[in-house]
Amino acid sequence: MRTLATTFALVAVSATSLFAQGVLVITNDNIRLPRPTPRPQAVSYQIDELAVEARLKDQVADVQVSQTFKNTGSRTIQAQFVFPLPYDGAIDAMTLLVNGKELPAKLMKADEARDRYQSIVRSQKDPALLEWIGTGMFQTSVFPIPAGETRTVSIHYSQLLRQEHGLTEFLFPLSTAKYTSAPVKNVRVNLAIESGTNIKNIYSPTHEVSIKRPTKKRAVVLYERQNIVPSSDFRLFFDAKSGAVSTTLLTYRPTKDEDGYFLLLASPEIQDDKSKTQPKTIIFVVDKSGSMSGKKIEQTRDAAKFILNNLHEGDLFNIVSYDSTVQSFLPELEVFDKRSREEALAYVDGLFAGGGTNIHGALSTALRNLQDNKRPSYVLFMTDGRPTSGITKEALIAEVARQSNEVRARVLSFGVGYDVNSRLLDRLARENHGLSEYVRPDEDIEDHVAKVFRRISSPVMTGVKLSFEFDKPGSGKPVNRVYPGGEVDLFEGEQLVIVGRYRKTGAAKIQLTGNVGGEEKTMTFAGKFDKKVGNHTNSFIEKLWATRRIGEIIDDLDLNGKNEELVNELVMLSTKHGILTPYTAFLADETVRPELASASNRSLTRSSLSDLDESGGRRSFLQRGLKQSFKNAKNAESEERSDGALSDALSRPKSQSQRSARNGGRPANKPGLSYRGGGFGGGQQGQQGGGQQGGGFGLGGSLGRSVSGEAKAKVDLKKIVRKTGTQTLYQRGKLLVTPETASLDLEKDKKKIVEIKRYSKEYFALTEANTSAENEVLSLQEEDEQLLVKFRGKVYLIK
Repeated sequence: MRTLATTFALVAVSATSLFAQGVLVITNDNIRLPRPTPRPQAVSYQIDELAVEARLKDQVADVQVSQTFKNTGSRTIQAQFVFPLPYDGAIDAMTLLVNGKELPAKLMKADEARDRYQSIVRSQKDPALLEWIGTGMFQTSVFPIPAGETRTVSIHYSQLLRQEHGLTEFLFPLSTAKYTSAPVKNVRVNLAIESGTNIKNIYSPTHEVSIKRPTKKRAVVLYERQNIVPSSDFRLFFDAKSGAVSTTLLTYRPTKDEDGYFLLLASPEIQDDKSKTQPKTIIFVVDKSGSMSGKKIEQTRDAAKFILNNLHEGDLFNIVSYDSTVQSFLPELEVFDKRSREEALAYVDGLFAGGGTNIHGALSTALRNLQDNKRPSYVLFMTDGRPTSGITKEALIAEVARQSNEVRARVLSFGVGYDVNSRLLDRLARENHGLSEYVRPDEDIEDHVAKVFRRISSPVMTGVKLSFEFDKPGSGKPVNRVYPGGEVDLFEGEQLVIVGRYRKTGAAKIQLTGNVGGEEKTMTFAGKFDKKVGNHTNSFIEKLWATRRIGEIIDDLDLNGKNEELVNELVMLSTKHGILTPYTAFLADETVRPELASASNRSLTRSSLSDLDESGGRRSFLQRGLKQSFKNAKNAESEERSDGALSDALSRPKSQSQRSARNGGRPANKPGLSYRGGGFGGGQQGQQGGGQQGGGFGLGGSLGRSVSGEAKAKVDLKKIVRKTGTQTLYQRGKLLVTPETASLDLEKDKKKIVEIKRYSKEYFALTEANTSAENEVLSLQEEDEQLLVKFRGKVYLIK
């Protein structure tokens, strides 16, 4: 059952349309709801802002919504707001104002509201509102909006928030804004959280938010984007518990015949006294070769100064700089204090670019500094090129670094510009427990270094190992394919998000064992792996797990070579979930069948994976940046950003072998494909994330992949590949199929298919039998399309 905090539809009775945060239904001209399109529309309206301000105190939310919109048409419209209510009736004291004047309204229960929803769907011949069937309705009286005038609509309500497994959930329906022909200028959600107990985990499965924690019992969560078309509702989870570290377990089991999915949140307590923060060791390895001259070396000096200005008293540090030779600030680690800081800042001011690139020598010098394996140690390694001095072979550099890393320090690699050997950086990060960060030529190095350093500045528990002990032990591994894998570190102010699969159900003890202040400590928490299937509230966990698993598969293929089993799994996951990669982007081609077991699609993927042979250059840089965004995804917005980044990673002509593979070995004569980034009109989604774009790599735009001399046909990924929480639809001409129905032939398999005419008696009977998740699938079908879908074991053709 869909649980809405509140949402609303704007119902108008004129041929002119206007859209606020909800949807506009025009009742007398049978005009469908507007959809995002780059083409000019006959309907004219503009939304300036959608602002949500909420105070969440324990389990009660006090919410204020404000929006300003303008009727840019030539006629006065008569508008009516409709609010679907949550199934549990948790809304209290709802008030709606238009330009400060309160409007009367009527509350409808679910049964009465169902008739209203169905009448709108039937009269407009538009399935958009189907997913709201089953909820109650709050409907206002009609009010006029003259042409050319603006109206500010304000809504105020109180709500009892839902709690499950110790997590409190706040939900606000942003997704209704997808029914618009233009992006919303500004979307802002600002939440102030208060609790009588210390607030620990704060996590949004749908959007990338900024979180500030002024005290242990207060937090401020902000989400703000410009010029976007929201595609999902805003969801936020938080909990308040005592203890040094808090964990919360969420699970999802789609069917009884497959392993379930789990998400584990872990968050350490905020320290009021920063002097008690666990001391760490930081070594900043700076490339000052000739290619770093100009703005790059200036930004590198600024990045080094940022680190020096944000170390804590008692930290150990050093700076290693290199060109053809290697130099250090001091021959050994230095204790951070006011004196050493001033001396180090003077050393940084003396860094100038010139010479070759001795990566091996710089890493060896840095790692030799590290001797204490009980102290958290981090090497921030930066380069803008390929090794040209000392040992230059990629595999040997990585192996020597791995052997030299005797204290299990984490190597955090920064690749600056397109000339970097991105595969070497990924290998160094993978074999030394770290991560890779890529800085485009038009981005600021300091911004990327500062972002990573803030994450690691206050370690709480390091070398953390995760284990599960079930109350009823059994054979086999109860939990598997956990990401991130291996040991992890917990940092103050950081939210650790772990996903995995589970085979065994029931109550379990979750143990975190790690190093705290040089001593090993174990923390135990209770959790339950649900046996129940069919509840899609937490279906986002499956998609998040699949996104990270795809990143791990690509990383393995990149660093260890091709593996047939991994190639097959990559194709299966990408097809099932609609997660396109540079190696499965052919799924956006309407001539390719999106079948889970397609041998031809596996062949296309094997051909495309040859691109991973490139170790450097722009395309290599973009591909590996995209790979990191998959590996480090935290929510649905991470995946959408990856869609926007895909067009950039594909921006070069296809090889002749790739073109002929699709045609059974024959030369390709069809037009090339240009992949448009996710978001309105292409390229928009890549602009959403600020410093977090493309997994922190700023990928975006609508650059195309095409064959030289051939015509380009623009392909909108969001139209060709449509996603809900539980299904992926692929557009094939005028037919929408799922991976499960893609292999069916409408003529040969006619006896297996139940045909239903849209908006008929049988159609609405189907919607009443469906879950809200299944009706969401129906809502994606456009006016001139047919839909081939499977519900509850039956295949339906919706015509």
